[in-house]
Amino acid sequence: MHCIVTSIMISTFITLNLFANNGGPSLLAKKEAASGNWSTWRGPSRDGLSAETNLLSSWQEHEPKLAWKTKGLGNGFSSVAVANGQIYTMGQRDEVTKMIALSTKDGTKIWETDVSSEANDGPNSTPSVDEDRVYGLTYAGQLVCVSTINGSILWKKHLPTDFKGKMESRWGYSESPIVDNGSLICTPGGNSAVMVALDKKTGKHLWSAEMPADIGDRGHDGAGYSSIVIGQITGRKQYVQLTGRGVIGVDSENGDLLWVYNRIANDVANIPTPIVKGDYIFCSTGYGTGAALIQIHNRNGKYEVEEKYFLKGNELQNHHGGMVLIDGYIYCGNGHNKGHPICLNMMNGEYAWGPVRGPGTGSAAILYADGHLYFRYESGDLALIEATPEEYKLKGTFKTDEINGKSWPHPVIADKKLYLRDQGTLMVYNVAQ
Repeated sequence: MHCIVTSIMISTFITLNLFANNGGPSLLAKKEAASGNWSTWRGPSRDGLSAETNLLSSWQEHEPKLAWKTKGLGNGFSSVAVANGQIYTMGQRDEVTKMIALSTKDGTKIWETDVSSEANDGPNSTPSVDEDRVYGLTYAGQLVCVSTINGSILWKKHLPTDFKGKMESRWGYSESPIVDNGSLICTPGGNSAVMVALDKKTGKHLWSAEMPADIGDRGHDGAGYSSIVIGQITGRKQYVQLTGRGVIGVDSENGDLLWVYNRIANDVANIPTPIVKGDYIFCSTGYGTGAALIQIHNRNGKYEVEEKYFLKGNELQNHHGGMVLIDGYIYCGNGHNKGHPICLNMMNGEYAWGPVRGPGTGSAAILYADGHLYFRYESGDLALIEATPEEYKLKGTFKTDEINGKSWPHPVIADKKLYLRDQGTLMVYNVAQ
């Protein structure tokens, strides 16, 4: 019995430390970088921190060179996942949403699968890869598990039908489902199933998390536009998600909803994925709402949320594009539909620098790699910024080869290549030194 318990403890320790953000890229991110992979949205630890090294430290004299680009991927704001020599993304053509696999060498199409026919906008979800399966979610809530080998559909679930799910507002499902051991976790948004766990191989329902009725008056019922992150909080592995009603924490073993933080919710769209560090969670939303640091306490089995500080919308709001935590400092774009770079001390809420008017316009999707921040603006401008709390240090800019609308998909770095999806086009730049 002792050996079994010890084995479980060691396994749990390894799993949680693979995902832990202790000042830089996680062990899991380092493992993926060594293989040239980026298996899910915002990276394997969902924190936007890449462990790639030996990248260009300045673009001022030499901009990144376009290695190749491919077209015909369809409409949508999906980014890409990269695993084992293949690129995975989603797009919509002729009202048919497709899962697509491409070669990392030159973008040659390996296979393409029709996921669902729906007269809606293109997909927002970025695929998640696990071994020989890839998972994706359509705008209308069709969740699919697809073979990475030949593109065959292994199983499907429809979140609105199967779990009475819904979105908080009119824009479609946007999250990237997360794989955790044998389970696939996603957010249908129904009051009786705000979050669910499914067997990753069969789609069998394992548990549902129920949203309590009395959680505060801010926001609307339903799923938000965020994606789940995993945290070890008060000694318990939890799934943390931003929903239409605010940030929630769900027990990973049985789906019990442990706590809710409602104040950060707005009435339009709750988008940025929270940052989890130990028992602390940093969260922000746009539409004039703001940002907050909360601490979760377990008081004799009852979970309580302590608000450490709250910054009003005119002080800090990340509309969308996300945030990263590096050595105790939060970096993100600030402002509603703006990407003004800032650096904030996470624990005390004080600015180290910023806000700064950056080189692009609109919100900025953010990625960290090799000591630098990659800001991708809605306008199609890319900025390289040194990740230091000392001062704002812009290290160069360039504009993408194509701009086909709002450049919202998050940037990805894998095998020293910068991947930038822009509607039906994928552009890949060489960022190696």
